[in-house]
Amino acid sequence: MREDLEQLKQRIPLLDYLRRRNWTARRAGSRQEFVGLCPLHQETRPSFYVNARKNLFYCHGCGRGGDLIRLVELSLDLSFRESLAHLERQPAPVPEAAPLEQAALFYQGQLPHHPEAQQYLWQRGLRQPDLIQQLGIGYAPGGNLRPHLTALGYSHQLLGQSGLVNTQGREVFCRRIVFPWHDRQRIVNFYGRSITPAAPPHRLLSRPRGGLFAWETVSAFPAVILVEGLFDLAVLWQAGFPNTTCAVGTHLNEMQFAQLCQRRDRRVWVAFDCDDNGAGQQAALALAQRLENAGLLSRLVQLPAGHDPNSYFVGGATAADFAQCLDRAPRPRP
Repeated sequence: MREDLEQLKQRIPLLDYLRRRNWTARRAGSRQEFVGLCPLHQETRPSFYVNARKNLFYCHGCGRGGDLIRLVELSLDLSFRESLAHLERQPAPVPEAAPLEQAALFYQGQLPHHPEAQQYLWQRGLRQPDLIQQLGIGYAPGGNLRPHLTALGYSHQLLGQSGLVNTQGREVFCRRIVFPWHDRQRIVNFYGRSITPAAPPHRLLSRPRGGLFAWETVSAFPAVILVEGLFDLAVLWQAGFPNTTCAVGTHLNEMQFAQLCQRRDRRVWVAFDCDDNGAGQQAALALAQRLENAGLLSRLVQLPAGHDPNSYFVGGATAADFAQCLDRAPRPRP
């Protein structure tokens, strides 16, 4: 009986069960600990902690804690046997998603051990540990993720299906800063930025990336800032503009464009790179006009020549400077 219970809890991790029920959380002090509002009582300040490694929860607000079965008992008011029956009817997580979640935790754990990666973040203007943790930023040194995931029981075939390992069996990310890409509370992709000029700068896994970055958070804002890159997004969040999202590049897929159009009262500030060849400005204009045609109010953010939001802040700009750029941003001309 005990072995059956452990297998059940391994098949449906506590964190996955909560996320399926739209529990929103951020990482706490530990790389595998998360905190959010308690699903067992009303509260306005997050006090519900989940340890993903131990598969346990505890709420400092109501004082209740335990494992997955205990959570089901408390949240659904079921007996122990009724809770087991409820969980046995739940589908297991999507197989390809599980190694992505473990990879994210692994990458985050690697970052503190690699000064070259921390120095790169500093050079790119990311200097708040809380923000780095909030965005789930990690580091892929290369060569050690595959044995780690294999030791956790993931097959080579599954690692290949997830996109983390290529057809030659090599890890896709090597010497890259890594951002996990979430869609509906589940990691669906990673963006990796090389810290060495010897490799192509940008890389995504060869799998769908889903919607706009951090859309679960940004969608609550009536005014949205759209940027090209994740380092642009990161410095803007750090500067106090959490309503910033990103598609990595200037092209939005159908889902991402539809997300922007979900609210007809939404205002979108397009802050693409101010390229010397005018490519970023042209792409921003085309997108802004498309948004206007869809009934939204759009603005074209004009940065100094040769700058993107990241380089603008690294070069010494302040939040007030960027706010002035937003205030001065014109609507696209028909």
